Parts: sequence; structure tokens; C-alpha cells
Amino acid sequence: MITIKGLSKIFQTKDQEVRAVDDLSLNINKGEIYGVIGYSGAGKSTFIRLLNRLEDPTEGSVLVDDQELTSLSKGKLRLARQEIGMIFQHFNLLWSRTVHDNIAFPLEIAGIPKAERQKRVDELIELVGLKGRGGSYPSQLSGGQKQRVGIARALANNPKVLLCDEATSALDPETTDSILDLLVDINEKLGLTIVLITHEMHVIRKICHQVAVMEQGKIVEQGEVLDVFLHPQKAVTKKFVDQVMGDPEKETSLELIKDKYQSGEIIRLHFVGESTNQALISDLSRKFEVDVNILHGKITQTQKGAYGTMFVQFDGDRKEVERAIEYIESTSVEVEVNPHV
Repeated sequence: MITIKGLSKIFQTKDQEVRAVDDLSLNINKGEIYGVIGYSGAGKSTFIRLLNRLEDPTEGSVLVDDQELTSLSKGKLRLARQEIGMIFQHFNLLWSRTVHDNIAFPLEIAGIPKAERQKRVDELIELVGLKGRGGSYPSQLSGGQKQRVGIARALANNPKVLLCDEATSALDPETTDSILDLLVDINEKLGLTIVLITHEMHVIRKICHQVAVMEQGKIVEQGEVLDVFLHPQKAVTKKFVDQVMGDPEKETSLELIKDKYQSGEIIRLHFVGESTNQALISDLSRKFEVDVNILHGKITQTQKGAYGTMFVQFDGDRKEVERAIEYIESTSVEVEVNPHV
């Protein structure tokens, strides 16, 4: 659906050359929710603006539905952009227009007849959960409602792709979740391809199928969300995963327990999918003469299924402990002995 090859954007300042996006290549499949995460200055905002040519690239190409946007004339680009909706962090609504008229605005520009325009706006108002608010002005809406208007407006021309530029970062956690649920609903109902950028791993975890991690203009890691959560390779990725799975007191607690309990083994267990429902600790207690001390645990959900991490201490006869570890390794649960915490 979207193919990006060798994409770069260089900004020239008075003193230096800034490579905001540096030789970036990736493929995004049709119907996918693809997340790009990075800290401030990573280049993700520039990247998403290159996808619909709000910024022109210095090098490289962007193909959307087999159409190369980077080579289009201004007239053809204007038509191509009707296939690409976009929502923004600060909503970018027209404050002098009602909800209805904000949503209708891109349809007016596209020359859609009034009756058809009215029908489409009514459909979109219902789709985003704003029925009865069509006559309201932006100043009368909450932040979440304003973003719903932004989403409806972005969908007005039936785009194939929706770009989301930090769409929830100005919202409180509860409202953020409601907007994310709406994006998942739209993705499933319309088969829409969604590309979003964020600095919040919670957003990636909750709705994305694939994720790319950006740092200093480059993609340093990418893959299925569940795989990246389970096996983060880069330091920046590990920091993001800790946003969701981390516990600021975990390291101190585990070190204190290690000091207190000198015998046995500290084990980290990774549960994925159906294995999160296993009664593993109960099985171990029944089958082996091993004392199992649960130190820390957490389970979270992604679009590809649940996964969890648990730290436990095994104490007992050395051979029994080894047998217990071998038993766990025979299941779908991943085992790490004496992990760095």
C-alpha cells in the first residue's frame, strides 16, 4: 500500500546541515495500523509530513497505492491528497464553523454537490460518535470531541490512508483511549490503512500491528509490535517498552530480594498469547519439590495478543530446580535465568 525508498530530508541552517530524515525505507501493508515512535527530535514529524508531501523530500520516493507522490505536479498532487486524510495534535479546526461545516469543508473544496455533502457529513458525524453535535462550534467541545471532528473531516473524501500526527498527545489518558478505540473501529470497518507517529508506547501497544522506532532520523528497529515488545534490541526501544511494562521500583526490589535470599535462582518468564492463561506456578508446585517465590509480574495486551513478564525465585535441591526450569522450557513460556534487571 505504501512503499518508502531511501527517503531523506535535509534542512539547511545558517551554521549546519540537519538531516531530519536519513535514508529511510519501509513497506506498510494495506489495512495495517503502522506506528512510528521516537523521542522529540527523532524526525518522526518530518517523516509523516513527507508521506503526503507537506514537506518535499531531499532524496527518495514515496509510493501510495502504486502512485509515486514525489514526482507528481501540484495539480496531480492535490488530487492524490484526497486519498490521504490527516489528523493533527492540535485539531486544526476552523473555529468560526460548526462541527457540520468543519467536516463539510474538504467536500466543498472537492466540489461535491450539497445534497451528497449533507449525506456524507451526517454519516461521518454518526461514525465518530458526535450525533446531535453537528451545530456546535469547536469552543463548545471537549478535546476528545474536537479530535473526533478532526477524524471525521479527514475521512470526508473516503481516503485510503489516514495519517495521525501525535493525535492523542494533547488528551488525557481516558480520552486518549477513547480516540484510539475509534481509530481501531474505523480501521476495521473501512479497511483503512493508518500511519501514526507518537512518543507514547501505550499508543503503539493498544492499536498498532507494526512499529518502527526512530532515532536521529533513522529507523533503528521495526517489526510486529508483539515481537518488538518481547525482544527489544536497541536501548531506545527498551526505554519505550519500559513505558508500558516497566516498574520504577522493580530493579530496587529485585536487588533487595537477591541480597536477602542468597540461595536458589532468579528466573524471568515471558508469557505470550495462550501461555498467559497457563497455571504454570501451580503446576510447578505440584510437580517439583521447589519453593516458588513470585517477585514481580505484569501482563499487557497488544493487537497481536497478550504477553507478560514474571520474575520468580526458585529455591530447593539443585537438581529439582534444574528439572523445573527444563519443564518450563518445554512449554511455550520463555525462560531467562539470573537476568539483568
